[in-house]
Amino acid sequence: MSSKQQCVKLNDGHFIPALGFGTYKPNEVAKSKSLEAANLAIGAGYRHIDTAFVYQVEEEIGQAVQSKIKAGVVKREDMFITTKLWCTCFRPELVRPALEKSLKRLQLDYVDLYIMHYPVPMQAGDSDFPVDEHGKNLLDTVDFCDTWEELEKCKDAGLAKSIGVSNFNHKQLERILNKPGLKYKPVCNQVECHLYLNQSKLLDYCKSKDIFLVAYGALGTQRYKEWVDQNSPVLLNDPVLCGVAKKNKRSPALIALRYLIQRGVVALAQSFKENEMKENLQVFDFQLSPEDMKTLDGLNRNFRYLSAEFFAGHPEYPFSEEY
Repeated sequence: MSSKQQCVKLNDGHFIPALGFGTYKPNEVAKSKSLEAANLAIGAGYRHIDTAFVYQVEEEIGQAVQSKIKAGVVKREDMFITTKLWCTCFRPELVRPALEKSLKRLQLDYVDLYIMHYPVPMQAGDSDFPVDEHGKNLLDTVDFCDTWEELEKCKDAGLAKSIGVSNFNHKQLERILNKPGLKYKPVCNQVECHLYLNQSKLLDYCKSKDIFLVAYGALGTQRYKEWVDQNSPVLLNDPVLCGVAKKNKRSPALIALRYLIQRGVVALAQSFKENEMKENLQVFDFQLSPEDMKTLDGLNRNFRYLSAEFFAGHPEYPFSEEY
């Protein structure tokens, strides 16, 4: 990994840039916008791009990466590309084909990181969110430890340099770590993490196991209508955060990102605006004082913007646990 950005070392020896670019696209945004945003992000200096099968933008991300490689802006080895295994493909025989499809869409021979998107298996089929005739989610009973073994095989096959999980609580992580015959432990757990949900207990747990916490929703999410309660508080308008921002002569977004990075969290920032993308990359240009960090710690209210209610009835629903 060669990058102007700060990188951190994962437990398998690979390096991940501490700031990544998120690519989730709400339904009301055209796919062309994702292609444009990814092009702008790589042009601005992002080398870590986070996507997922279920975001349905892997093709656009692949086009952007390939065009920047062809233009000589980056080499493949400069880029750190993450994608995710969706919950309908947790049956062992479906894991590698799912990754191969993602690689085809991304126009890549390998991804740098392949992640299980949630610990909740759903029934395989034509729909990403399968439901029965009453609109009830069709969940599955696959043991995610069996799915994990297939991810290990994908790593051995060179299709993924590193493997990890997302939205796992500490008990679910523990199950993978204690799995008989474990070959590779997860390099990361990607979770919602921001000033209102600072995940301090989960962060301490992950650090104790040499697993990186990767933060999505780092700026309080983009408040997508289909997932986020529009009456929920707007993180970047928080008066305490704005006060710390003013004192440091930075934007609230930069302070929110810096807070995470200074705690040893890898942060994902998302924007469709080039000026915001460039500004977010300035997160490495300053430090917050211990007093500022303590003030920001005080904003935690264990508030989740994205509670994944559609999984709530499943025994593996991860957010019933405190952390």
